[in-house]
Amino acid sequence: MYDAVIIGGGPAGLNAALILGRCRRSVLVCDSGDYRNAASHGLHGFLTRDGCDPAEFLRIAREQLQPYGVEFRHVFVADARRSDDGFEVILRDGTSLSCRKLLIATGVVDRIPEVEGMREFYGRSVFHCPYCDGWEMRDQPLAVYGRGKNGASLSLALKTWSEDVILCTDGPSGLKIGDLAQLSRFGVAVREARITRLEGNGGVLERIVFTSGDSLPRRGLFFSTGQEQRCQLAGRLGCHFTSKGTVRTNRLEGTSVPGLFVAGDASRDVQLAIVAAAEGAKAGFAINRALEEEAVARNQNVSFQT
Repeated sequence: MYDAVIIGGGPAGLNAALILGRCRRSVLVCDSGDYRNAASHGLHGFLTRDGCDPAEFLRIAREQLQPYGVEFRHVFVADARRSDDGFEVILRDGTSLSCRKLLIATGVVDRIPEVEGMREFYGRSVFHCPYCDGWEMRDQPLAVYGRGKNGASLSLALKTWSEDVILCTDGPSGLKIGDLAQLSRFGVAVREARITRLEGNGGVLERIVFTSGDSLPRRGLFFSTGQEQRCQLAGRLGCHFTSKGTVRTNRLEGTSVPGLFVAGDASRDVQLAIVAAAEGAKAGFAINRALEEEAVARNQNVSFQT
């Protein structure tokens, strides 16, 4: 039986493994190889690693975990359930593993708009997070793909990086009069025309083409079309969720299910790699402390019985 199984091998899962490994805990990291920032060419906002290639970041992290005996498996976790002494984790091939504590650090999946060219440019000149990629697009003509309050909010946020921002809603905007007035005050135009495709060369966006045949010259596009949990295990195990669809956790990443922790983008609004890593560290601390408390309780019970 492992002290802890960590599902997810990104910044949150790896930093939790680092803390637990240094606490001499038996740890298994199950990593499916699916990462939110797989299309990104650089990790940003992470002190000492700003601009680092995401794959290189993972390589360094795994290398630094080697002295602590952390075990890695490139596997997909199909299911998990409570057991008398912790959790049973079932892999896709049917293998069953046991652990005392379980950490889910699988993050979220962004809903990329189904527009021709959107996936081709994603990670190069189409993005979902201005904090991650706004600097690289600074002072360029930008578009926002989105509707309603989310589209308006992202458009206003992008004014931090560029004066030239246009909101493209690909149909009715769903905006209220007050939202339209605010966008107008900040110089954000709204285009409701249906979009046919994105065009450009070498991953660099050049224009947005509408069904009318008109086009809008742009060098970058940010979208706000929502996201979803990459892994459904938290829900199956009975975790409580926030109104935004993230797992509700306490200050040390514990959930409503005893012994189950969730760290990273799956449980927070501030979705940055460095924040995910910090949450992983907190979860590792909490898991180790819980294991210590259980060991003390067991010893007390044995002493009392004798």
